Amino acid sequence: MTIAIGANGQSGVLLRRVEALSGQRLAQCYQCGTCAAGCPFAGAMDVLPDRLIRHLLFDVPGVLEREALWVCVGCELCAQRCPRGIDVPRVMEALRLIALRARGDQLPVAQIPAAALQDLPPIALVASLRRQTG
Repeated sequence: MTIAIGANGQSGVLLRRVEALSGQRLAQCYQCGTCAAGCPFAGAMDVLPDRLIRHLLFDVPGVLEREALWVCVGCELCAQRCPRGIDVPRVMEALRLIALRARGDQLPVAQIPAAALQDLPPIALVASLRRQTG
């Protein structure tokens, strides 16, 4: 696993967790920008995927607060085009999982009104639970 020493002098704990969850070696990324150039949602991201990986490598604070992790739809276009074979959607999914675990469950199932449970399509409930709980 790669260990980065960031500006704050601490080893890259977040980087190690992302690499362990995603199975990707982020030090292989040489910031060519191919992932960002092909991303259909790059215009909606606050930081592009190659920059996000760079932030992880250099232990820049605030990575888990970035909107880019939630904008990525996992279309795999970036992974197909990456000359280094980095699966960016897996990295984004790992970051989302870490962020969700850090903030705890946000959707208490017991508080959903019974009427809403009857009216909502099951797929909406499953998608919401997956997205909003750790």
